[in-house]
Amino acid sequence: MNRGRTRTLAIALLVVLAGVVPAVGAVGAVGATASPTHAGATATDAAAAIGSDAVAASRTVQADCGFPYSATDATGTEVTIEERPERVTTLNPSAAQTMWEIGGKDQVVGLSQFALYLDGADSRTNVSASGFGVSVEKVVGTNPDLVLAPNATSVETVQSLRDAGLTVFHFSGATTIADVREKTTLIGRLTGNCEGAAEANAWMTANVETAIEATAGAEDVRVLYPLGGGYIAGTETFISAMIRAAGGANVAAERNLTGYPQINDEVVLELAPDYLVVTGYSSYLLGQEPYASTPAVENNNTVRVNRNWMNQPAPRSVVMAVRTLTEGFHPEAAAAADFETREEAVAAMETATATESQSATDTPATTTATVDDTPADTETSGPGFGVALAVLAVLGSALLARRER
Repeated sequence: MNRGRTRTLAIALLVVLAGVVPAVGAVGAVGATASPTHAGATATDAAAAIGSDAVAASRTVQADCGFPYSATDATGTEVTIEERPERVTTLNPSAAQTMWEIGGKDQVVGLSQFALYLDGADSRTNVSASGFGVSVEKVVGTNPDLVLAPNATSVETVQSLRDAGLTVFHFSGATTIADVREKTTLIGRLTGNCEGAAEANAWMTANVETAIEATAGAEDVRVLYPLGGGYIAGTETFISAMIRAAGGANVAAERNLTGYPQINDEVVLELAPDYLVVTGYSSYLLGQEPYASTPAVENNNTVRVNRNWMNQPAPRSVVMAVRTLTEGFHPEAAAAADFETREEAVAAMETATATESQSATDTPATTTATVDDTPADTETSGPGFGVALAVLAVLGSALLARRER
């Protein structure tokens, strides 16, 4: 494959991740080495993977979900929502998927072309621009009360939408499962769907916990998730966090490769992953070098995950990706695991909420005051969907369109 075609193909594959994962970076310290952990996850890893307060927080409903509500977004702008937004436009698939999951589907009036897989999405306005990105004119045309913009949306686009009189919340990047949980809570708060957000988070938390506990006694398998054109999912990404929760060790850690770097064939062969994760859009790599010569392909240890689940940081994505990865890495452990349905997770959440309310009622009031000299952190920001891939995406949009037909 010639160099130009390789670059174009890589860009096209990365378009799939637009607004979802951070921008691709340089190769990183490929000369450095560090041994990944293979001792297996412990039960306490659940808190680290989801957030130290996730277990309790994700199983209770936020008491105050009223309006007006204000929060500071990724641009440093304090965004105030005066009343529950009836018309919401989402600029990337993760935000749309989250709205579907938390009960805000009927509020969505506009979404991007990459969210058209959602049930009923085709009845909403597609605000994508020709090629890539979003059309400011189309977004304005949806007459939204609130626009949910991933950090893949340029600051210039956000400002143009604000100049047009729209209320826009610009999210920062999600690099952990805890970020996904917090982003879900924030979207629920911004749109008046706090209960639905709590239910979605309870479901996600329960399944991640189950995966971690099920694989606690197993040795982590060495995993690589290639994106095409030499790009991979490195550490410090929500994708790597999902791999870890499923009992995998991202081999990118052995070279201190973070984010979404591009590596050469030699590094892939040196990393020699025992498992490869692919989607329907990257499975062609299994028949090409250098991946065809990795232990993963030679031993038929490949795990195929739905592209939307693997690449979009939203509750359903995490649930489905972690389950699929666990089944692929540790089939026996997965078969014995008791993954909760959403209904079961919601029932557990309701029980926890009721217990907490009863405990609060039964606890005598105290007049003892405690003083904390630590300054309060007054800055509020919402984790979101990844650094912009706009430049790469514009170059690759035509090829993507051909691949998706």
